[in-house]
Amino acid sequence: MRHLHVIKRSDAEFFGTQPIWKVLLKVAPPVMLAQLIQALYNVVDSFFVGKFSGDGLTALSVIYPIQLIITALAVGMGVGVNTQMSRLFAKGRKLAADRTGGTGIVLAVVMWAIFAVISALIVRPFASVSAASPAAVEYAVTYGLICCVGSIGVFLEGVFSKIHQARGNMVLPMIAQIAGALVNIALDPVFIFGLLGCKQMGVAGAAWATVLGQVTAAIITGITGFRRPPAIRKMWKYVKRIFLLGYPSILMQALYTVYIVALNFILVGFSDAAVIVLGLYYKMQSFFFIPLFGLQTCIVPVLSYNYTRGSYTRVNAIMRDSFLISGIFMFVGIACFEFIPHELIGLFSSDPAVFRVGETAFRIIGASFLPAVFSLMLPVFFQAIGHAVPSAILSLMRQIFCLISLFWGFSLIGLDYAWIAFPAAELITGTIGLILYFREVRKWKRADKLSPSQTPPVCNDVA
Repeated sequence: MRHLHVIKRSDAEFFGTQPIWKVLLKVAPPVMLAQLIQALYNVVDSFFVGKFSGDGLTALSVIYPIQLIITALAVGMGVGVNTQMSRLFAKGRKLAADRTGGTGIVLAVVMWAIFAVISALIVRPFASVSAASPAAVEYAVTYGLICCVGSIGVFLEGVFSKIHQARGNMVLPMIAQIAGALVNIALDPVFIFGLLGCKQMGVAGAAWATVLGQVTAAIITGITGFRRPPAIRKMWKYVKRIFLLGYPSILMQALYTVYIVALNFILVGFSDAAVIVLGLYYKMQSFFFIPLFGLQTCIVPVLSYNYTRGSYTRVNAIMRDSFLISGIFMFVGIACFEFIPHELIGLFSSDPAVFRVGETAFRIIGASFLPAVFSLMLPVFFQAIGHAVPSAILSLMRQIFCLISLFWGFSLIGLDYAWIAFPAAELITGTIGLILYFREVRKWKRADKLSPSQTPPVCNDVA
């Protein structure tokens, strides 16, 4: 139908015609609010499970890397769809953009089916090598199977939301994620503890609450986000482009799993408390890194749109303003990790060993927040402008080459020193990322695409 291919000026074209701060203030807050709710229900999940069972809390930490794989695949496909649709909209190819979205939906279902089968086969062996307590292993298997096999909502919502965002609609994905999170939060205590006449399900209840929340978000975004896929014989060219643009994001997200598993193997040699502390850190990190993750999500279509149109001055200014906004918010995270680590840890555990390890770890890791602005935002920049190689290199450096090797090296001195790897890895990656970024900007200047005199004040920058 023709109306499906019409985009109002207030939607995608808004990315290239309005002052940058106005664009960011429109697209970023809805995404950040949605991610705030997502982070909050992750924290609430751990809070309720921790009250139910200490082994249950360990199980959530064990399964967390597998959940990151789900997120990596869903977000990566979504980003590939989002980026390609934004570029096609900038060229006025609206039908091709919608076919890209339809292809993404088919891919989401296929990837979910493959992942569900694989996860069902590996979850028990993975849990067995990641937890020492037999009870924790059983809890991890139960939680992992339900969340992985029931992850269809994550895959579909990941694509549906990016379709909406590529068209300039940031509000509906926000509403959907908030609704899904509220469903999760409401059902957690009911299912876990058996309230309101429900059977007490324990850790399995937390998993079912998570799945139902994800399905809720997928339904809300899918009502208006569905796009008809092209014929199968024509689909391959769309699939290829989606993965080409999305694989850096998949890689960046999936690497979380690799290095968390690697760090867990190192930490288990010290104590179970150290493993729990790492899991708690990533729960809290997802909460404090909302500004970065939100900007990562919303600037991809904005950067892609303006880069495709040749608005290089706007691309440069968008990155500058994103650095500034992220840096301001990161100071809040630094303050919390440096001055109230005891209170943060106390939300989940009362174990003296966890406090002893965690307070030192949180204070050291907190120093990594500011350089993380650059090591997280710059891979997204290169991905958005179609330079997948530097994006992938920066992601690999940050999470594999630097963090794991430094963590292992410092751990040989002692557990307290191992945490230094976090700020060191962020600083090294951020520095190299800035070097690559400024080299790219200099290329634009040499090509007379961008000159210092062209760069306008932030608030007055209109394409």
